[in-house]
Amino acid sequence: MTYPAYPEYRDSGVEWLGRVPQEWHICRLKFLANLLNGYAFNSNDYVDDGVAIVRIGDVKDNVDWENVKRVPEKQLLILNRFLIMRGDVLLAMTGATIGKTSVWKYDEKALLNQRVGIIRSHILDQEYLSYCAKSESFTKHIELECYGGAQENIGKEDIGDIWLAMPAVEEQTQIATFLDRETQKIDRLIEKQQQLIKLLQEKSQAVISHAVTKGLNPDAKMKDSGVEWLGEIPGHWENKKFSHISMVVRGGSPRPAGDPTLFNGDYSPWVTVAEITSGNEMYLNETNTFLTKKGSEQCRVFKSGTLLLSNSGATLGVPKILNIDANANDGVVGFENLSNDVDIEYAYFYLTTMTDDLRERTKQGAGQPNLNTDIVKNGSS
Repeated sequence: MTYPAYPEYRDSGVEWLGRVPQEWHICRLKFLANLLNGYAFNSNDYVDDGVAIVRIGDVKDNVDWENVKRVPEKQLLILNRFLIMRGDVLLAMTGATIGKTSVWKYDEKALLNQRVGIIRSHILDQEYLSYCAKSESFTKHIELECYGGAQENIGKEDIGDIWLAMPAVEEQTQIATFLDRETQKIDRLIEKQQQLIKLLQEKSQAVISHAVTKGLNPDAKMKDSGVEWLGEIPGHWENKKFSHISMVVRGGSPRPAGDPTLFNGDYSPWVTVAEITSGNEMYLNETNTFLTKKGSEQCRVFKSGTLLLSNSGATLGVPKILNIDANANDGVVGFENLSNDVDIEYAYFYLTTMTDDLRERTKQGAGQPNLNTDIVKNGSS
């Protein structure tokens, strides 16, 4: 998309801003807006019916009012300086979502919790300000200025030092209106593409399921597999349990959990359920975390070429083929010594067809779903 050029431009004097229209002003945010920090509410004060408090997890386009935390209404009397006003720009100031922003578009009273900041301006158009806060330059500044040890933080002084390009208020409103319209168009296109991707994924899974359970010959004679969910299979195929074609073993975690002499090392790749379920790739080539040598020696090492399966949590039943030697935690099952009669990629695709059935079998249990190795061993292939 191209935009009409302004008649004249000038150097902003700010490296990352570059040239700006001649009539625009350049100013630090602290001279254009008030920057407010939240209050450290005590979770012991939470009530079912009261005034909402906006925590860092609530900094998003639409607040989940059913799950928002609340404190007694009487706290408004002493904490009214933390009251959020319609049009305020909210900013996450710490943690994994640092720099995330949203505009408060509600009339309901709400108080600001710690770790969240407010950018409130009576000079700038608040919608224009919200788009400035979402710009790459704004977020880059936050990334450069954030500090802290275990968790990143940024203070309001650092936020106040950010340079903004400021056109006249009327033009700010025009820019914000334009961006509202254009981003809505893009959002609609994204939604349509996501629907198309979902349909294509469903079609892909249906093709895989048919190929690995019915074969490629539509004229093949069929026989009952004896497995309810599998139905009929080609007459010349064999039907075997995974325990007959491999050794099904569960991973294990070093103890005690979280011990720094065992975890967060640099010796052996550490496979967790999250590593297996984080993408759609067939092969797992690397991990984000490692065990120490001491931690690795406490649990099984799966060799490169081992077929793995997640066996706990909401995403159980997801397969992956290891492309590295690695340890795996007890939320992972490995199929070792896979029979030479079974192609490992065929086994991988076959396991993808079993995911729904495996999850269904765990529903009778309470709490977090888990597969025991007996269920996996008895899966037919």
